[in-house]
Amino acid sequence: MIERPVNHAHAIFGPQSSARRGACPTLDAPMRTGDGLLARIRVVGSVISPDQLSGLAELATEHGNGLVEVTARGNLQVRGLRPETAPPFATAVARLLTVETGLVVDTSPLAGLDPHEIIDPAPLARQLRADAAPFAARLGPKVSVVVDGGGQISLATFKADIRLTALGKDHWAVALGGGKPQQMDTDSALAAAIALLGALAAIGPEARATDLFPVRDARAEPSPAVLARSLADGADRLRLRDGHTIPIALPFGQVHGAILIALMEAAQIDGITNIRLAPDHCLLLDNASPALIRRAAALGFITDPGDPRRRVSACIGNQGCASGHIAARDIAARLAPQLHAHQQLHVSGCAKGCAHPRPAHVTLVGTADGIGLVINGRAGDTPEQFLDEAALAAALVSSQDRR
Repeated sequence: MIERPVNHAHAIFGPQSSARRGACPTLDAPMRTGDGLLARIRVVGSVISPDQLSGLAELATEHGNGLVEVTARGNLQVRGLRPETAPPFATAVARLLTVETGLVVDTSPLAGLDPHEIIDPAPLARQLRADAAPFAARLGPKVSVVVDGGGQISLATFKADIRLTALGKDHWAVALGGGKPQQMDTDSALAAAIALLGALAAIGPEARATDLFPVRDARAEPSPAVLARSLADGADRLRLRDGHTIPIALPFGQVHGAILIALMEAAQIDGITNIRLAPDHCLLLDNASPALIRRAAALGFITDPGDPRRRVSACIGNQGCASGHIAARDIAARLAPQLHAHQQLHVSGCAKGCAHPRPAHVTLVGTADGIGLVINGRAGDTPEQFLDEAALAAALVSSQDRR
């Protein structure tokens, strides 16, 4: 008989709908989760100073439960806020940082600084935001645009309603919803994006680009192998036009504020002035010394791009989400050392699969019937079998060996 794991968040905060939420958390409108309120903070330019990041960690400890996250898209999140602490937290953060609001337009955190990029995507992204501003408030909160200028940081894993991918200095591949990419010049790409965003705004906040341009070919989505390579083949140093930056990752996207403060103190001693918030739960430390990277490793950050935890996605599970059936991150930490090279593991507390909405080589998903095993699929797919925690390691090895 499979033992049912206890949902600690449900026990503390009470029942909560498991339906997919229709909104994204923001600083001013945090979302209720199993461990309190969750605020997401989009930092303008994805650049923050050590003083600012340390200050945010202090605020997270004062007003929340101290947990700070860097999301898969490179945004900051603070957990464990309460109804009485969320407003003063938001006020203090707004004084500390320049927070971005409105339409989500993602670019590389190295935009304009990457010697390998085809074109700096920031000017097009700024123009797109400006042109969409009159109707942005009528767009759904999950509507997003990716403007990818190429370079050392891939945005291939980002889901987007509109994707503009540079092919040349004035040459873009434009993908609208699930449609086939079309080649356009810059002005045409901008016009196409604004036209679609305007149509979505006219329909209403529930509208997404795939409603107008449905996915025609599921094979067009990056395969688990492609996604795993994009995570695993990272370099331990990225070139800038002037200097370098070194990526370090938060294990499963989360760190306690006290640890973050300790890292920022070391960064200030090292003379670091810029921290860049990056995809895949990473911080980029501009012109960091080897001594600072060793300190980051000692504090528990992932500094080796080959570390298998870089290829594992895991939500907070039942330790902080009322929908979670399992302690997803604890399970992920135990299984990561057994993950084969170029394989990707997703451990999800429930079938929503928030931490990794795309397919993975192996997905373990918490359900009321046990832990489901999905091969080359998503958390919401039908598991091929159900396991208890004692059988997970053997099942992971077996599932990889038969690939």
